[in-house]
Amino acid sequence: MLYQKILSNGLRVIVIPQQSTQAATVLVLVGTGSKYETKRISGISHFLEHMFFKGTLKRPTQLEVAEELDRVGGSFNAFTSAEYTGYYAKVNASHTDLALDWVSDILLHSLLPAKEVRKERGVIVEEINLYYDNPGSRVEEIWPELLYGDQPAGWNIAGDKETVSRMTRKNLVKYMQSQYTAANTVLCVAGNVDAAKVFALAGKLFSSLPSTLPAKKATVADVQAKPEVLLEFRKIDQTHIAFGARGFSLFHPHREAQDVLAVVLGGMMSSRLFTQVREKHGLAYSISTNSETNTDTGWLMTTAGIKNEYVEKAIKVIIEEYKRVKRDLISVAELEKAKEHEIGRHILQMESSSAQAEFFGMQELLERKILTPEELYGKIRKVTAEEIRELARVLFCPDRMNLALVGPYKDKEKILKLLNV
Repeated sequence: MLYQKILSNGLRVIVIPQQSTQAATVLVLVGTGSKYETKRISGISHFLEHMFFKGTLKRPTQLEVAEELDRVGGSFNAFTSAEYTGYYAKVNASHTDLALDWVSDILLHSLLPAKEVRKERGVIVEEINLYYDNPGSRVEEIWPELLYGDQPAGWNIAGDKETVSRMTRKNLVKYMQSQYTAANTVLCVAGNVDAAKVFALAGKLFSSLPSTLPAKKATVADVQAKPEVLLEFRKIDQTHIAFGARGFSLFHPHREAQDVLAVVLGGMMSSRLFTQVREKHGLAYSISTNSETNTDTGWLMTTAGIKNEYVEKAIKVIIEEYKRVKRDLISVAELEKAKEHEIGRHILQMESSSAQAEFFGMQELLERKILTPEELYGKIRKVTAEEIRELARVLFCPDRMNLALVGPYKDKEKILKLLNV
């Protein structure tokens, strides 16, 4: 059972009681991220997320913010994406009131001390360095850049060293006042909780969240005429690739088919690419395919770490599987396996209060409508082999194909010649 309420200031509150758990998760989602930024303040959404843990009026220091939930064995964190920022606390359900108070406090009463802003510049620069030094992470960072170029959808969520190094408290306060509004926020509480009590306490704790409308994100220029390649040269022993196609958004009718196609190709250990690239040819240790859907962008992407001398062969094997799914209908057995894998994985995830909060909260924030898990499973089960093949024929064509590569390669034209799908 799911309960919803809109507070007087416009904050949307969702409560999902779960009697089968002793945990509770309080999650706040704000509809802002790197797509809402300008070049001058690129990375500010992520920077602000960091600053909400540096002290509040009630808990003035970082230590006091952390100790409050450490004392009760709670877990807490935050995350930033291109389209949303989230803050959560997960606790023993007997401490739900504390978690609500804590999350509302960091969201509404953070001090954003100037001295901490100066220190955090260096911390975030090191975070950027961390991901840059990990080629597996780095190739996924440059994938959006390959697809969308120099626009917000193509920028690093963390920003770059230059923008981060000149970030000021004034920038952060202005951005927070613009984007952190009740109309742009969803509060989701899941676990062994009482909905009436949550609504009552939320009404008190979040009443000061302003009711102004947030700034909108820029329209994404999503244009491509031929296959594209982005090479980042590194003298390393293993090449990392991100290879796939521009896909569809959350609102596209083939959204579920795109998810199922990703599972067929590389979403499980018996998938086509895992079987061919790793088990049959021994070309990679890790390989997987994922489907990403946002409000105005989407993609299907295969990532792999490959021994340098096998890169071209691995790309050819992947392309052959892309071609095969375009050419031949997948069998009933393989389609059912992929659909039941996707459904089963989701069912297992939904055992936790944090997954429940995220599942319902994300839908409300990004789509402003909520499907139950059963309704989602029904959509997945309706995906047909014909739909998968037609989708593959749309996706795996020259004006959608892209390859990002981090490794000891400089010959872009040679790599481009391989991308014949």
